[in-house]
Amino acid sequence: MHLSIISPVYRAEQLLDQLVEKIMESLASISHDFEIILVDDFSPDNSWNKIEELASKHPQVKGIKLSRNFGQHYAITAGLDHAKGEWIVVMDCDLQDRPEEIPTLYEKAQEGFEAVFAQRVNRKDTFFKKMGSKIFYKTLAYLTGVDQDETVANFGIYHRRLIDEIVQMREKIRFFPAMVKWVGFRQIAIPVSHSENGKRETTYSFKKLFNLALDILLAYSDKPIRMTVKLGVGVAFTGFLFALYTLIRYVMGDIIVAGYASLIISIWFLTGLVLITLGMVGLYVGKIFEGVKNRPIYIVEKKTS
Repeated sequence: MHLSIISPVYRAEQLLDQLVEKIMESLASISHDFEIILVDDFSPDNSWNKIEELASKHPQVKGIKLSRNFGQHYAITAGLDHAKGEWIVVMDCDLQDRPEEIPTLYEKAQEGFEAVFAQRVNRKDTFFKKMGSKIFYKTLAYLTGVDQDETVANFGIYHRRLIDEIVQMREKIRFFPAMVKWVGFRQIAIPVSHSENGKRETTYSFKKLFNLALDILLAYSDKPIRMTVKLGVGVAFTGFLFALYTLIRYVMGDIIVAGYASLIISIWFLTGLVLITLGMVGLYVGKIFEGVKNRPIYIVEKKTS
């Protein structure tokens, strides 16, 4: 098979007809040997019924339904595990990732790239979403030491060679763009058009976004631990200087009554620092605990025949 199109689906019942139609129209100029894999991430609407309906009408459409809501990047993993194409396109289902851009991505990939990212230069998102994305990617780049681009998300085309390496990565915390960056090979980002959200409310609350960001930062960097150690060394050194200064003043007779305020401030500051350090270590230990359980990354409830 030449092409596989993977799209995680959540609350997209009203968009799937248009999504499949536009994908099939866009692929007509590339190849007729393709499959469209729609992964229902336990959507609360009738998305799965719509996927079954589309699969019965179009033999190229294949559906996978997960047993619960695992999350977007886990649904992408399920699609990658089942994809058979030499080239794999990953895209969102809300039509902000425009299927019309797939031929452009494919054409660029033929120049010898294993990954071609869709770069959303003019994002049709809210100001707060764009700003939050920029802050997150800047932080991730600093902590991981790898350049990150907030205009690049999941949308792109990837060669089977690169996808095979990602499929072998079975860690529990999944973030597809970072995984693509990590495996390497020849990669490039090209500007594409970005559409408005296709009449679908965002499925990411602030709490979900915060938890996702925290998981990703913990999974792809140990720099927070290193920063905590450096902070501890800095505080210890400052404390040593302060103790030396206090001893000198005492010897010279400048200190008659010990200061209550400085004592309380020191206790609160150092206690807070200890709790932050323990909390940071606890987060990493918690992620290790989740990993050693060796549970499946996702569970498939059913597939289209």
